[in-house]
Amino acid sequence: MKTEKEKMLAGELYYAGDPILTRERWEARKLLRNYNQLPEEDTTARAHIIKELIPDAGEGLEIQPPFYCDYGKNIKLGTNVYFNFNCVILDVAPVIIGNNCLFGPAVQIYTPTHPLDHAQRASGMESGKHIEIGNHVWVGGNVTICPGVSIGDRSVIGAGSVVTKNIPAGVFAAGNPCKIIRELE
Repeated sequence: MKTEKEKMLAGELYYAGDPILTRERWEARKLLRNYNQLPEEDTTARAHIIKELIPDAGEGLEIQPPFYCDYGKNIKLGTNVYFNFNCVILDVAPVIIGNNCLFGPAVQIYTPTHPLDHAQRASGMESGKHIEIGNHVWVGGNVTICPGVSIGDRSVIGAGSVVTKNIPAGVFAAGNPCKIIRELE
């Protein structure tokens, strides 16, 4: 029989109130609280906290506080990734981000989804859909990336967009819902 965590990571319905998952979220929040309160010049302590929170991150990671996530350990980051102020990653499912990616302020990356059936939803059941973002992607400020979405290499997502469907490589896309505006050279 699968644990609630195994179900969560597999994208199956799981009980979000599971004691093990709750403890892991609390541990992540403690690290985030410490990270978000550190002085900017304390780069050594900040790097140590981020390495503990997101162990699968490449070199050159820069995250401007405040930053928030559910677990951190379900996030995989390539090299030279930059998050501006006030970004949120809800990582109940894997979030994979490639190399040389830029995220503007207030970007929201959401993997959780909830049942449409009200009784199931009220029972505390939820699921997640993984998100994958390619290399050399620029996501403008205040963008929301919805569960299950992938964004291809070299694409640019315009500020304020809500990405509800996959975006191919090498395009500029924007809007709510986010749509391809044009191809990039």
